[in-house]
Amino acid sequence: MRRLAQTIRLRPERREEYLELHRSVWPGVEAALHAAHIRNYSIFLRDDVLFSYFEYHGDDFEADMASIAADPETRRWWQLTDPCQEPWPDTGAGGNWSDLEEIWHLTEESPA
Repeated sequence: MRRLAQTIRLRPERREEYLELHRSVWPGVEAALHAAHIRNYSIFLRDDVLFSYFEYHGDDFEADMASIAADPETRRWWQLTDPCQEPWPDTGAGGNWSDLEEIWHLTEESPA
C-alpha cells in the first residue's frame, strides 16, 4: 500500500461551487477511483488550500492513474472542478495537484 498526500489552492471566488460539487460526488467518479485501487481518499480544506490524502492498493500506479484520466465521467467532473483550483508551480501524480513528501508515519502497532 502506498500513501499519497497532495495540495492545491482553491480559488476563493469558486469556493462554494467546489464545496457543493463535493457534497455529492458523482458515483461514476467514485467507481473510477475504486477501479484504480484508490482507497481512503479524503480532501481537507484550510482557508484557500486544499489537502488530499489517499491510499493506493494496486500494482501499477501509472497505469491506474491513466485509467482514471481516461474515464469519460471523471473527465467531465474535472471540467467542473479544475476551474475552481489554482495549481502550485510544481505538480505531481495528481495532475494539477502537488505531491507532498511523507516525513513521518505512526504505524498501527501498539507500543510495547
